[in-house]
Amino acid sequence: MIVTTTNSIEGRRVTAYHGVVTGETIIGANIFRDLFAGIRDIVGGRSGAYESALAEARETALSEMQQRAQAMGGNAVIGVDLDYEVINNMLMVSASGTSVTVE
Repeated sequence: MIVTTTNSIEGRRVTAYHGVVTGETIIGANIFRDLFAGIRDIVGGRSGAYESALAEARETALSEMQQRAQAMGGNAVIGVDLDYEVINNMLMVSASGTSVTVE
């Protein structure tokens, strides 16, 4: 399935629009991950634990969105937008776009 942030796919013609699709995931803060991230902040460097958790959350949201697009009959998602929000010490990643059929 083609997933793109653009509103069209070069070389492909959109033949049907199926509607807006979304995918969301929420990850909670883990005390050990927070502890090690805090140590990283003190000594400098990147927090690998947070980076991998964020990447996993993003992939989960995108995968959920693609599954919903396919269930609607689409073979691509255009106009994809990724949003990140912090809610009560948890991180929410949401992906949204338009499910379409392309040639």
